[in-house]
This record gives sequence, structure tokens and C-alpha cells, in this order.
Amino acid sequence: MLFLNVGGMTCGHCVKAVTKAVEALPGVERVEVDLAAGRVTVAGAGDPALVRQAIETAGYTLT
Repeated sequence: MLFLNVGGMTCGHCVKAVTKAVEALPGVERVEVDLAAGRVTVAGAGDPALVRQAIETAGYTLT
């Protein structure tokens, strides 16, 4: 499991954008985005560096 604090998420669209970006990566089995906490949980064997890059490319910051 990978746990990341993500900044810049403010609405349901943000949740969908982050979820879609991370789910598209190889090895990712499940993505949970907690908007209120600003936290993303990723299950599976996805590369943590690629997960971070996907979130940043989607326009959000890792805090």
C-alpha cells in the first residue's frame, strides 16, 4: 500500500481526475481518494515514482 498526501484537490472532479490518472498505471489494483483528508491510498504493485508523477501531471501537488 502506498499512502500519499495530495494538495490542490477541492471537489469531486479532482477526485475523479486523480483516480483516473493513477488507475491507468500498470500494477495498480485500487485507488481510494479521501478528499477531506487530502489523502490518496494506492493498492497493488504500481511503481511509487510513477504514481507520484501521474498525480503531479494531473495538476496536483504532493505534500
